[in-house]
Amino acid sequence: MARVSKNLKNGKVIITKISTKGRYALRLMLDLALHDKGEFIPLRSVSKRQLISDKYLEQIITQLSRGGFVISARGAQGGYKLAKSPEAYTVGDILRTTEGSLAPVACLDGEESCVFMKDCVTLEVWTKIEEAVNNVVDNITLADLVKRYQQKHGGDYVI
Repeated sequence: MARVSKNLKNGKVIITKISTKGRYALRLMLDLALHDKGEFIPLRSVSKRQLISDKYLEQIITQLSRGGFVISARGAQGGYKLAKSPEAYTVGDILRTTEGSLAPVACLDGEESCVFMKDCVTLEVWTKIEEAVNNVVDNITLADLVKRYQQKHGGDYVI
């Protein structure tokens, strides 16, 4: 989702997209779902399959763990696994945990207000964009991604 924000230094409008952290969080959760055999999965295994550094995955998994998305175990048989079934997670849940709001402009989050807000016609555009994005990400589950992955790859687990 593109976010529009104003750079405080030069006043230019900046459009950002879903960060690497959000994209990697989704890949991490999908990897855990694809390799779920009831055992904990070492983060290093995910790192090798996904070609994402261990250190970056540790930052992401910490957020996912705090959000109740994964459970962890220490020790030789330690690692991570999903806290719930893949059907229980939406793409929107995962992205919001790592990205925060997916609103395209801050005023939709109540973070910023302007003198034009009451009569702002462009706010209607941003609202429709937010609704469209939420409709997509909130209606695709991790289970849907697993199914789609398996259809595309015939059961091969490399994402």
